[in-house]
Amino acid sequence: MRSSWTPLGPPVSQDRIITSFPKLKEHFHSQVSTACQHRNTGTAGLRLSKVVVVGDLYVGKTSLIHRLCKNVFDRDYKATIGVDFEIERFEIAGIPYSLQIWDTAGQEKFKCIASAYYRGAQVIITAFDLTDVQTLEHTKQWLQDVLRENEAGSCFIFLVGTKKDLLSGAACEQAEAEAVHLANEMQAEYWSVSAKTGENVKAFFSRVAALAFEQSVLQDLEKRPSTQSQVGDGDGDLIRIEVPKTQENKRPPGLGCC
Repeated sequence: MRSSWTPLGPPVSQDRIITSFPKLKEHFHSQVSTACQHRNTGTAGLRLSKVVVVGDLYVGKTSLIHRLCKNVFDRDYKATIGVDFEIERFEIAGIPYSLQIWDTAGQEKFKCIASAYYRGAQVIITAFDLTDVQTLEHTKQWLQDVLRENEAGSCFIFLVGTKKDLLSGAACEQAEAEAVHLANEMQAEYWSVSAKTGENVKAFFSRVAALAFEQSVLQDLEKRPSTQSQVGDGDGDLIRIEVPKTQENKRPPGLGCC
């Protein structure tokens, strides 16, 4: 018998379909590729990965999220009060997958409220304004606040410079050089984006979704002492696929600069 698989919900938009690993490496982990090919990803395709976006007031966190989820840019966004979130759906290697993206307030008075929502993060995005070096300096404290609520080594960490459209030439190079240096200290992957123009926004979140998905599948496979999936070959015979445990990719990959 042939294995059957029915996608949940309506199809995702074409620009949310990821078939190969975005940036820094070409392919998904071999065990993830095999599991996806045979629809043996366990519950990974049914779960949400929690993404927490933190940073100072007015660095553009909400604008970044709205550019991804609604493809809009509004100059007159009001400051986020407490927390808000959006869910963005993807299809990765043929498997449905969603990011739950939490937009947290940048104001000090809301930190106690926001910190309760840091727990269980799989991805941490620390955002800063490329035109304001002080917001870059504050990202280390923001990161520490989120890490305090999560297990060590359990999160992918990104340092994201916003408002790239406002800088050019030597000023942009200088700001990004400082950001890359800090990203190395934070063990984070650095990206620069523009919510206004959309530059790098889709590529960045595709990278986030792919990493989170790959980790979820690997974690699911590791929970099985020896997983055997039965896949029909079309002639009534069953093929058994052995998926051994793996210890690879338990921690986020190395640094990157985009």
